[in-house]
Amino acid sequence: MPKIQNEFADALATLSSMIFRHMPRIQNEFADALATLSSMIQHPDKNYIDPILVKIHNHPAYCAHIEEETDGKPWFHDIKEYLSKGEYPDHANHTQKCTLRRMSNHFFHSGGNLYRRTPDLGLLRCVDAKEAFKVLEDVHAGTYGPHMIGFVLAKKILRAGYFWMTMETDCIKYFRK
Repeated sequence: MPKIQNEFADALATLSSMIFRHMPRIQNEFADALATLSSMIQHPDKNYIDPILVKIHNHPAYCAHIEEETDGKPWFHDIKEYLSKGEYPDHANHTQKCTLRRMSNHFFHSGGNLYRRTPDLGLLRCVDAKEAFKVLEDVHAGTYGPHMIGFVLAKKILRAGYFWMTMETDCIKYFRK
């Protein structure tokens, strides 16, 4: 018996129970992506397919909050420097460089400001922590409309033309205060 079948038989022997639960396709994006990948690959040998290795990281690969860094630079500083000078940060490893390159595709640097491209070709101005808090206060307090809950507040800020990485989370936290 081939090695793969032996491993499968061993795994099956240790299985004590199995539960099938229906999950709508829209909620299972990972399975949808795997199905799309498998339909695009042409396999010369129909009996064996190489497994797809998936890495799961415990923390985000790059910046995930709007707080200022310890050196006082905004969250988008590395992206802005990469777009304007084509240089990576000194401390960046290979994975961080790849992530920075991939993230920079969604941004546009012009006139000293960094903008995030939207799917409809609009531009959202990237803001740092101080400016983000000021925008939150202005939009929530009524400059752009009445008080609103977190998700609505985030959408209103997007329509006003501002962006930062954790906008929804910060809007929900601000609303709960």
